[in-house]
Amino acid sequence: MVLISPNALAEQANIIIDSDIEHLEVHGQQTTNKDVVNSADKLLSKQGVDFSQAGGVSALPILNGLMGDRIKVSIDGGDITSSCANHMNPPLSYTAANQITLTEVIAGVSPVSAGGDNIAGVINVTSLNPEFNQTEQLSWQNGNVSAGYRSASDTLLASINTQMASKNISLSYQGAYEDANSYTDGNGHKVLDTLYQAQNHALIAAWQDETQQVALKLTHQHIPFQGFANQYMDMTNNDSFGALLRYQQTLENDGLFSAQANWHSVEHEMGFFTAEKTGMMPMQTSGNDFSYQLHWQLPLSNNRTLLLGQEYYLYQLNDSWPAIEGSTMMGPNDYININDGQRKRAAVYGEWQQSFNNQWWMSAGVRYEYVSTRAGDVQAYNTMSMMGMTNVNALAANEFNQLNRQRDDQIIDATWLVKYQLNHNETIELGLARKSRAPNLYERYSWGQSTMATTMIGWYGDGNGYVGNPDLVEETAHTISVGYTLTTEDYSASATTWYSDITDYIDADVISSFTPSNNHTRNILEFNNVDAALFGARMDISYQLTEKDDGNWTITSNISATHGERNDTHTPLYQIKPLQTELAIAHQLGHWKNSLSWQWVATKERVDNNRLENVTGSYSLINFTSTIEWQNVTMTAAINNLLDHYYQLPLGGVSIANYKQDNTQGFEQMAGTGRSIDLSVSYKF
Repeated sequence: MVLISPNALAEQANIIIDSDIEHLEVHGQQTTNKDVVNSADKLLSKQGVDFSQAGGVSALPILNGLMGDRIKVSIDGGDITSSCANHMNPPLSYTAANQITLTEVIAGVSPVSAGGDNIAGVINVTSLNPEFNQTEQLSWQNGNVSAGYRSASDTLLASINTQMASKNISLSYQGAYEDANSYTDGNGHKVLDTLYQAQNHALIAAWQDETQQVALKLTHQHIPFQGFANQYMDMTNNDSFGALLRYQQTLENDGLFSAQANWHSVEHEMGFFTAEKTGMMPMQTSGNDFSYQLHWQLPLSNNRTLLLGQEYYLYQLNDSWPAIEGSTMMGPNDYININDGQRKRAAVYGEWQQSFNNQWWMSAGVRYEYVSTRAGDVQAYNTMSMMGMTNVNALAANEFNQLNRQRDDQIIDATWLVKYQLNHNETIELGLARKSRAPNLYERYSWGQSTMATTMIGWYGDGNGYVGNPDLVEETAHTISVGYTLTTEDYSASATTWYSDITDYIDADVISSFTPSNNHTRNILEFNNVDAALFGARMDISYQLTEKDDGNWTITSNISATHGERNDTHTPLYQIKPLQTELAIAHQLGHWKNSLSWQWVATKERVDNNRLENVTGSYSLINFTSTIEWQNVTMTAAINNLLDHYYQLPLGGVSIANYKQDNTQGFEQMAGTGRSIDLSVSYKF
């Protein structure tokens, strides 16, 4: 028996759920490595994931109105932690589209086997999927080279995939490269500081016999620069190395055991590299992730399966800001932001899946995690008073060093999912979950109090400053989700609604303010636990027109809405997407495919006043894509924002780069990309 190679037990559990409750919680997308000159967020956007604007390859995902660390992002079953005070290197930034073979999005009520330490859901990305053949000798399997261009940002893209295989051995290499200038908006103006360059490499080797498989994946990423228009700093280097070792063995009755060990290390630097946003301050961060996962999938009968797991995660972080020679304010010492930071997680879980009959299916699970964090002593640039004013950072560092900084959290997650088949075409689904997440190191241990120090902290792109809070506790979401699906030969529709009541949601309260210039005030906020509530709904419809001589025609549409607010003040939460709808018509004639889509986003009027969030206007975009396959060549031409409409990104934050160039207009919202002609060609060999 040859082993299945997708992402071990965690992925296999999700695949089971995908087939049974697809429309309620799981949106899966298998890729064929044709969409190879793109970033991972482009693939996930098609599956209902929103993104908070950041660098060109570092956008932060948003699920059900919840962003960043509240989502568990799993890359081949391993965790990667963002090692940056601005989250410039989130997990999804470490993989390119040509490396991805499967993406799964499990929003809200995600099963405990899919991962813990999250309240928004799980994004699974699979790239470790070795292929074998039936030959005894190692031989060439397949290859693919691609190149692309985007006109709005003058971007050049290239990628390559190669594969060799035999019956027992599989070897592959995947590489991707992007080089982009700052893009232009719908008015033809350059959106400053959005340029970047990135390259990703992955080597995969695997061996298997009839009952077991061993796979090794080695990765490297190099980003020499990446602009962040909505942050005070830019990325001036990001070098990472990773290794993943996985062992799988089939057990009796089609069971599966999986053991995996992961390591990821990054050296990250921030500063300034372009005249589009200038400055002098350097920052250096190093992070290391170590983890292992042990998973068992044990079929107890034809209709019952038990999933068991034990996992351990260790994250280490050092974050310092080197002194600037000759500077009175930024010297003579290095500013130590986080020293020997550690975050440890130990977890166990059990999950039961059962089909009672042809109509009822159920999954129930419990997960326990012990999370421990700590950080060492810190120091300010100096202890001197400036112009008779108190050195608030020196006082804050002394106070921080006197604290007992060990913090422990105990997390219990529980999920229950049920599906009822009304008839051959209709299904009702219900999900209940209790999910928790412990604070990250920056939320707990960012101690600086000055305007300069606080504005270096925060991944919200809002121009404000943030102070950590060692007394934060874990946030806990109680979520209910209800879904309905209707599927016929030509027509399908699904509707999902959900509600989350979150205890100790980690928000931020204003503790002071500052005025950079021209009386345009920004706030300094401290992370704080509050209670909050979020709810929303999504509907998807697809209609297959009657097949005709001129090809197949399909019409699809969706509409989604999200609402989030604090319980104490009933004020909106930050970066909640306004009402959005999309209508598309697709045509396929043989190997020629075309798609024309219209997207409309409503005015964003509910904004977070604590963060001075901007109101944004409604807008609509028209996009056109045409793809043709001819023998081994695939060519794609797309025109995005066909009418060159100017719009502001409701989840984009403010443009600090623009503010530094011209502060008379205040902190304006980030503008979206204008008309862009995107071309790509891919050749299989």
